[in-house]
Amino acid sequence: MSKDFTKLFDIWSDTYDETVMGTDPQYKQAFEHYDEILHAVAEQAEGHVLEFGVGTGNLTKKLLDKGLNVTGVEPSSKMIKKAKSKLPANFRLLKGDFMQFPSVGHVDTIVSTYAFHHLTDKEKAVALQTYAELLPLNGKLVFADTIFQSAQAKKEMIEIAKKNNFDRLATDLETEFYTTSAELINMCKTAGFDFTLIPKNTFVQLLIAKKVSTDQT
Repeated sequence: MSKDFTKLFDIWSDTYDETVMGTDPQYKQAFEHYDEILHAVAEQAEGHVLEFGVGTGNLTKKLLDKGLNVTGVEPSSKMIKKAKSKLPANFRLLKGDFMQFPSVGHVDTIVSTYAFHHLTDKEKAVALQTYAELLPLNGKLVFADTIFQSAQAKKEMIEIAKKNNFDRLATDLETEFYTTSAELINMCKTAGFDFTLIPKNTFVQLLIAKKVSTDQT
């Protein structure tokens, strides 16, 4: 993952919790049903959970409240500081990202929200292969992220953002690595996952992928 994104996460750390509550009109639709989305991810998690992109710890709290054993991975030092202020003192929170992270032992479920798009599609494919090797058969990925139905749908959302003078949102949509359903489905199949995609709001889809094959191609 680019170090530029880590700098961005440091900047976001001060305003992230307010933004997810819908206080910023540019990102209001992206975070619509935010609490419900976190709940849906937590409901699917089981066993030892590896969470990528802990951020300020909002999903982590739900996972811990469910009684799950959770290991967190986060690249931003400022986000880590924010998360630690909310989470138990003994919570295992490691410095790392989707591509580079310390050994965490046996993992049953890998989760993430609003973060996988910081990888290019090529990096996403490599990461999914890595997770397939880490997970046992029937182990799960549960990711909630901006995933467009098509390249045309993404283009239309950029045009809408510009029309509404949502300059920051338009820039994000043009420069970050949001993928499409077809691309993500192909990556999951190649890595040996069966999967379901469930739309959660205008931008976000919930990916539930189960490892069904040890023969990645």
